[in-house]
Amino acid sequence: MTEPQLAAGREAAGRYLRELLLRPGRYRQLWESHAQRARPGAINHLAVADVLAQHLWDSPRAAGHSDVLAHQLKDTVGRALSGRLLSRSTLDLFVAAFGFSGPEQERLWRLWRGTGRITILAGPRAMRSRAAAEVAGVLGPRRHQTVSLHDHVYADAERKLARTRTLQVVEALADGLDRIPYLYDTNAVTLELGQGCAGAPGPVRRIGELYGTDIHLARSLGLGETTTLEYWTSYHSDGNPDDPDERRYRRAVMNTLENFDMRIEFHPHQLPDAVWWAVWDGVEGRVLEEEQVTPDSQHSVHRYLRSMERSVVGFHWRWEPAGAMA
Repeated sequence: MTEPQLAAGREAAGRYLRELLLRPGRYRQLWESHAQRARPGAINHLAVADVLAQHLWDSPRAAGHSDVLAHQLKDTVGRALSGRLLSRSTLDLFVAAFGFSGPEQERLWRLWRGTGRITILAGPRAMRSRAAAEVAGVLGPRRHQTVSLHDHVYADAERKLARTRTLQVVEALADGLDRIPYLYDTNAVTLELGQGCAGAPGPVRRIGELYGTDIHLARSLGLGETTTLEYWTSYHSDGNPDDPDERRYRRAVMNTLENFDMRIEFHPHQLPDAVWWAVWDGVEGRVLEEEQVTPDSQHSVHRYLRSMERSVVGFHWRWEPAGAMA
């Protein structure tokens, strides 16, 4: 593991710590109970330091630290949440003091170690484009997070993307979650709803360069509850299959996403000449890195990511000359 990868991992762990402490629920309530004054969307570093200090006072394993005062830990908290300096002992202290759940602890340590199975895009565009800012402004605070996402994509005999079957497990970050947003970079799609979804999609609205609608849930979720959604996206493109935009499938993540699985299945009579797995520099940017892959016996390519953050990833391909396959 290189130093840049380790540094990126520590920074990602710091961002995830901030997300956990800002998320509505017991972690936020714990540090807010120590804050004299709280600002929406901001973490009171002294209040968090007070939680850490209180844990050191009460923990029999913290011998030699029982006289630590909150203000002495304030800078440590600031550095940890920024990811600039997040040591093993500091992360241990956060985990013990706030009592993060098993999966949350696992993800924190996975990020901290900078494992190569985590895709962290740090390019100049990343997902900090104007489109991302406009989407965040329209949608407001996040009310759900995706626990897992599976995109199974099919290309047809005309060398065009035909449809995508998506399985998505979502967790409510607030009480009363009854819908999630669905965003796409074109309005030339048909959205069909299945398991876990209710009724028809909401009206389509334009959000900057994107189009969005709502997927209504079959039942309203309370804080921390999960549900599985299944839906299909069909494409109505009249474009040239040799156009670069018609020869790729990508997933853009504006925040974080765990357990992401992408599979592209090609028609057996129209197989690509070559296929690459790639990471892009944001929605509008160039390919930052790519890896050529080989389709399997089912004429498909597949990639699984345990976790990704602020990334644009997917497959792109090159077609064989027309008529090469009968």
